[in-house]
Amino acid sequence: MLLDVTQTAETPTGPPAKAPTPAKASRARPRIHRAWFVAAVTFVTIIGAAAFASLPGLLIEPLHKEFDWSRGEIGFAVSVNLVLYGLTAPFAAALMDRFGIRRVVAVALTVIATGSALTVVMTAAWQMVLYWGVLVGLGTGSMALAFAATVTDRWFVARRGLVTGILTAAGASGQLVFLPLLSWLVANHGWRPASITVAMSALVVVPFVWLLLRDHPADVGLPAYGSDEFKPKPPPVTGAARRAVTVLFEAARTGPFWLLAGTFAICGASTNGLIKTHFIPAAHDHGMQITAAASLLAVIGVFDIVGTIASGWLTDRFDARRLLAVYYALRGVSLLFLPMLLGPDVRPPMLFFIVFYGLDWVATVPPTIALCREYYGADSAIVFGWVLASHQIGAGVVAFAGGLVRDVTGSYNTVWYASGALCAAAALMALLIRSRTAKAASLSGT
Repeated sequence: MLLDVTQTAETPTGPPAKAPTPAKASRARPRIHRAWFVAAVTFVTIIGAAAFASLPGLLIEPLHKEFDWSRGEIGFAVSVNLVLYGLTAPFAAALMDRFGIRRVVAVALTVIATGSALTVVMTAAWQMVLYWGVLVGLGTGSMALAFAATVTDRWFVARRGLVTGILTAAGASGQLVFLPLLSWLVANHGWRPASITVAMSALVVVPFVWLLLRDHPADVGLPAYGSDEFKPKPPPVTGAARRAVTVLFEAARTGPFWLLAGTFAICGASTNGLIKTHFIPAAHDHGMQITAAASLLAVIGVFDIVGTIASGWLTDRFDARRLLAVYYALRGVSLLFLPMLLGPDVRPPMLFFIVFYGLDWVATVPPTIALCREYYGADSAIVFGWVLASHQIGAGVVAFAGGLVRDVTGSYNTVWYASGALCAAAALMALLIRSRTAKAASLSGT
């Protein structure tokens, strides 16, 4: 229990008790709250780990040509990566409560680097599944959006929506930084130097995380940003895996969880599974150079930053459910037009699609996190981890199915149209999420 310094000074019997050191530190606050430095470190860390997300779409054609692996086989390895990314996320959030953010993130970055480096010696498709699918999938899952959600929940009370948008945009910033470089390396020096670049980018961030990242505001004697109340650092939470599963079972008894998981599965299917994995080979099918297609994805990253930060700002001010409905509806419409826009040259209608899709890419994340926080409180980071798992399962299904459809039909058109229809369904699901009052009434049986 915190000591109330004012009340102690007014006690008539005995001298005032000495205030705890953290409470003293909280009165001498810096002009710029330490939370913003932690957010900056988190942003840079996510950028450093984002290189892995830029590579799968660039690998499909080179690996198909060198090893004669089918697009379905390559897509399966990518789908394992995406699914493990999602399934690891809720356990990573619980592990951060047990061992601290800094340790978990440092280990995750090392695993990413190891898996990416090992891909340069692979000679069989199962090895790609092991190195890129399993190792990189587990590492990136621990660096998933649950990382951003945990940092935001611990360090911020005010501006949570904005900070969530900024940290979410870090992944897009990494895509912007690495895609042009990686596409140039693949085109001019082969895919192996690109894999080594991904490994090195993850390793470079490890000492940065270890030296500068802090787990909790109490570590520096401060309250969270936007709060006047100093909260001691909670003790490590044991039973991380058990807690993650328990939170899942509790959340699964509520309707909003399934609606959020369903909409986010469609989000993953229409972004990471579809565009990030298959846009480059699809554009190449229409005669576009790989470097040009990769540059278009990088432009998506530019506008993704703008859209995600704007979405965080909007989430602080408007109903998150309606925001989600608008985002998914607009995304679905844009996907229906994409097959008509692909061609050997980059023309204005394609640029319009890229800008439009970029603004919408992960704009869904801030309102989804906000709804998890609204419904599930202290467990919101773990719940969001499970919702993110559904995102990655959706992405994994489409990453595999997209390659399979391309192998069978010779075209991606069916995948574009089906994804557009799914986005329309997600918009309707978002509108079905009930208010918190209705949820409380249903749980109480009234």
